[in-house]
Amino acid sequence: MDGTPAAAAGIESGDFITHVNGESILGLNLDQAVDLMRGPIGSEIVITIVRKGKEEPFDVSLVRDKIQLTAARSRLEGETVVLRVTTFNDQTYPQMSEGLAKQVEAAGGMEHINGIVLDLRNNPGGLLNQAIKVSDAFLDKGEIVSTRGRDPADGDRYNATEGDLAVGKPIVVLINGGSASASEIVAGALQDHRRAIVVGTKSFGKGSVQTVMPLRGDGAMRLTTARYYTPSGRSIQALGVSPDIVVEQPTRAPEAEEDDAAKDRFSRSEADLRGSLDNDSLTEDQIRQIEEDRAKAETAAKLRDEDYQLAYAIDILKGLSALDPSHK
Repeated sequence: MDGTPAAAAGIESGDFITHVNGESILGLNLDQAVDLMRGPIGSEIVITIVRKGKEEPFDVSLVRDKIQLTAARSRLEGETVVLRVTTFNDQTYPQMSEGLAKQVEAAGGMEHINGIVLDLRNNPGGLLNQAIKVSDAFLDKGEIVSTRGRDPADGDRYNATEGDLAVGKPIVVLINGGSASASEIVAGALQDHRRAIVVGTKSFGKGSVQTVMPLRGDGAMRLTTARYYTPSGRSIQALGVSPDIVVEQPTRAPEAEEDDAAKDRFSRSEADLRGSLDNDSLTEDQIRQIEEDRAKAETAAKLRDEDYQLAYAIDILKGLSALDPSHK
């Protein structure tokens, strides 16, 4: 989860925790394991991690803190608005729409935006009504999702209303194996309506509806009563949402050390050579523009090292913008 001690320490989705402060958690239930991890704010905890692709377990040190979940965050990456939605609670749509408006204003208007990345990776889902609102935010019409139970008469359909917060700008939705339930509803709706390109890896496949039924003695039973279906009639259950473009997130590897001489050799250009000609055919404004474009390209390359899937999504929007200037 973004903004947590685990995220700051580099813990990744799919990591297995085997020890807490040297004590094995094998055989403990979830509550017992969580009790071992909890402690005063500011105190340190060491957990042992097993990670796919790593031969040996390794220790990670975290500093405990109060966990405050933000449902939606926004930022600008060049000319692209990145909307990171981490959960679907009653604050998701308000925070997402406010964040989008804020970034569009910072960019100087929608005409300066080439598109939107809706990042739903590792989003476990949440409220159905918020998934519908987020989908509706980018759709003008058509079905968003339907539910079907054992009795066909018990089914429901939810449709979009007019109005698109992105005013037609292209959208890329990022998903992975941790994207479930409400996340899959949004991704499936935007994909079926061809409103967005879905990028990443197959989602979790949680396409069932649960109803909580009260029981005597302050108890309750959670019963699966229906399934979710995307606008084209696909059931999400077990199958998940398949991306239009499969893009794996590379595992982080230690930085390879390069020979300094090799670095220098491959970083030299014509301008570094003795007696090279100056380019006097460009104006100062043209030179400034070239330098700004180069800086943007270097920033994009750095993002690929930090988050390859996100960089890939942004590159798609850049390509669409170059092919269709009306998107800018």
